[in-house]
Amino acid sequence: MANVFLSPLLWLVNTVADLYIMIIIIAVVASWLVAFGILNIRNPVARQIMQILDALTEPVFRQVRRIIPPIRGLDLSPIIVWICVELLRIFLNNLILYLMYPR
Repeated sequence: MANVFLSPLLWLVNTVADLYIMIIIIAVVASWLVAFGILNIRNPVARQIMQILDALTEPVFRQVRRIIPPIRGLDLSPIIVWICVELLRIFLNNLILYLMYPR
């Protein structure tokens, strides 16, 4: 009976983790496009997209930057957040699977 509730939870955990990782990748690529002058943030649509990406990623990145600042201009916070999301996904998957199929 517990599988009925835990199976969708497993799907939700993996879907949210996948979506956030995609958002991280899009935010990093978009920041590169802005830095190289390919994407003009004076364009209202581009500015709106950048604001949304910043709202979704910057609070988490900021917390990581407080601990590990950029090294010679290289910001490692997206990589560290990605690794943390994957570790959290593995932990939650194992926990849910353990609850579904106890030994």
